[in-house]
Amino acid sequence: MTEKLHHDITGVILVGGKSRRMGQDKAFLEVDGKPIFERVLEAFRESFARIVLVGDREERFAGYGLPVLPDIYPGSALGGVYTGLHHAATEYIFVSSCDIPFPNRDVLRYLCSLRNGYDAVVQANANGYEPLFALYSKNCLEPIRALLDSGDFCAYAYYPQVRVRYVPYEELAHLDRDGRAFLNINTPEEFAKLKEESSCPSK
Repeated sequence: MTEKLHHDITGVILVGGKSRRMGQDKAFLEVDGKPIFERVLEAFRESFARIVLVGDREERFAGYGLPVLPDIYPGSALGGVYTGLHHAATEYIFVSSCDIPFPNRDVLRYLCSLRNGYDAVVQANANGYEPLFALYSKNCLEPIRALLDSGDFCAYAYYPQVRVRYVPYEELAHLDRDGRAFLNINTPEEFAKLKEESSCPSK
């Protein structure tokens, strides 16, 4: 039986990154024969009735039949989150960057299930937060705008001003059996290592 799509959460995929460290467009690097962006999109299409893309890249993503929203505050992931929230017709959005090669639908849905009473639901561990595979409400708009206007683009600096449900990784581990749900790729070396691991036969 197919799970119902969320109608009260908009899926927002950030596609505006410049991929400077990678040297080529990360969104269209292929993992297991499919571009990374399409892997994220597939997980979103299985989860959300509404999906938008955020970034000044309309010509690159026009073929997917989705709204491509230009950044209100260009140049940062935080600005992308703000743009998605600003335009969303729903109270909540779930944000993902377009460079997550193994987006985990079960993790995504679990994070969404924790939203009641919170303005943000974010995976947190000893190394920090995962702000770009997380859920946000429109109550985050003003704190984010103030941060952007001040010239601070830290994706989580406003968290103390809103109600955040911090989700320790241990709470998600049973859903992320291969431990790759929050992996992202930034450099050619990281991508080469990922391709090498993907091509290895399972033990």
